Amino acid sequence: MAAEPDALRVAGSKAASRITLCVATWNIHRAVGADGRYAPARIVDVLSELDADLVALQEVALQRAHENFLVDLERATGYHVVAGPLYQRRGTDFGNAVLSRHPVENVAHLDLTVDRYEPRGALDVRIDVGASHPLRVLATHLGLRPKERRQQVRRLLAAAESEGPHPTLLMDDLNEWYLWGRPLRWLHAHFRERPAAPPTFPARRPVFALDRIWISPVGCLRRLQCHASPLARIASDHLPLTAEIVL
Repeated sequence: MAAEPDALRVAGSKAASRITLCVATWNIHRAVGADGRYAPARIVDVLSELDADLVALQEVALQRAHENFLVDLERATGYHVVAGPLYQRRGTDFGNAVLSRHPVENVAHLDLTVDRYEPRGALDVRIDVGASHPLRVLATHLGLRPKERRQQVRRLLAAAESEGPHPTLLMDDLNEWYLWGRPLRWLHAHFRERPAAPPTFPARRPVFALDRIWISPVGCLRRLQCHASPLARIASDHLPLTAEIVL
């Protein structure tokens, strides 16, 4: 009987060491809403609704007339903002971004461009969340063609496997329309989970599960759902996808 208090203390210590985070991924469509209006304030308001610890954004645009978008976003939300611009078209830089409430330790950029298709890339960010190892966050937006996505997922998985067993979070607009497609099968096999993916596109009446969240090691993903508030349905053409993870 004397061992029971010690066992309880050990169990309590393990519970106390767990870290729970709310994370989200969202294609913000250059802050152009379903009504065709450029309204970055709506993006800020939806981010406030999400109240997430970590957010991956896709289709982040730095238009010449609104070149302070990410600076204003950082000021309005209090997040640490990591930007990954990719290419310029008609005076607009497009790319990915990672928003974090926790300190950013390191940032790398992965080139996912295939042949002469539209340039693509991934942000590879280490976040100090207070765990024994930093959380590695991969944030990306894959290509429109099956050939692109196959090569891009191979590169992502090669990068994910190139380091030690740090907790790794992948958040993206996968652009994979086919549930039986090889990129999805490869990702499921790597992360050893097949989380139910709610549809996020198009935002007003979502049908396709284009946005995804995975994490390793297996078992860290607890809750996965889309955020379908009235404001989110009009702020972009995608709904945000949110998850709870436990490290």
